[in-house]
Amino acid sequence: MNDLRTRLHGLWLPLITPFRDGKIDQPSLVRLVRHYASAPLDGLILAATSGEGLLLSAGELEQLVHLVRTMLEEQGRYLPICLGLAGASTAQMLDRLDETAAWPIDGYLISSPYYLRPSQRGLYLHFAALADHASWPVVLYNIPYRSAIGLTNETLLALAEHPNIAGLKDCCADRAQSIALLRDRPAGFRVLTGEDRQYHDALCDGADGAILLAAHVETECFAAMRTHLKAGRHDAALDAWRRVADLTHLLFAEPSPAPTKYWLWRTGLIDSNEVRLPMVAVSDQLAVRLEREIARRGTLLVDDGANDLVNAK
Repeated sequence: MNDLRTRLHGLWLPLITPFRDGKIDQPSLVRLVRHYASAPLDGLILAATSGEGLLLSAGELEQLVHLVRTMLEEQGRYLPICLGLAGASTAQMLDRLDETAAWPIDGYLISSPYYLRPSQRGLYLHFAALADHASWPVVLYNIPYRSAIGLTNETLLALAEHPNIAGLKDCCADRAQSIALLRDRPAGFRVLTGEDRQYHDALCDGADGAILLAAHVETECFAAMRTHLKAGRHDAALDAWRRVADLTHLLFAEPSPAPTKYWLWRTGLIDSNEVRLPMVAVSDQLAVRLEREIARRGTLLVDDGANDLVNAK
């Protein structure tokens, strides 16, 4: 078991997967990794919802992981990588764990089995079997509005005792449940919010960090919020939140990650806003709103000018 449990905190980015003409766009991926390697991030998630992981072939998944790890090494930056996995069949998920065991990752982000709506006992046995089998630590992903069934706190607390389960990406969309889990969790069990719009609240409630799609934009500002809160600078944290709160709505105005891909394309980080069916590009109406916001922000200043500037194009 590696040190993922000790590194599972702060700001993690669920990296989008750039496409061009139906294939992974390697030049754009290289540009993304180089850019975010210099950002104040604590880890990367690959091939999860934001990375259109369910739409990638096994070969593309492996290509993505190896290229991102290689580019991080070339940049001299070690960031832990969690690979997003999802599936309804426990047996098939065990096979996926075997297929990826030798890949250069640090852990898995595994969502609840979708469509089947298993009982809580079934969910516990599913995740326990995966954690028993996995060569890398597991981060649970509780997102009932996508999987059709959610993990209760009773089930989560039982799973939190497993030595190969490092933490949780919390998208339960129930603040009371999240607060109760943070209160009752065992020592060392990390909880990161995955609800971009609830980022400030989750940090104030005691979450260890976040996995945020919106942090593709103004990454430094999102990271600064946690730094301010840890230092007791609540007013500064709230000011930073007000600067980016509208992005957490705009970038989810239509199914993700299409709005974020449009933003990254228009600001020059990727060469195409292409997504894969059944996902579609943003509507003309949302494109206008995104263009207006990009123009309003102009040059995206990061960390009070301490780092490079990303010029909107």
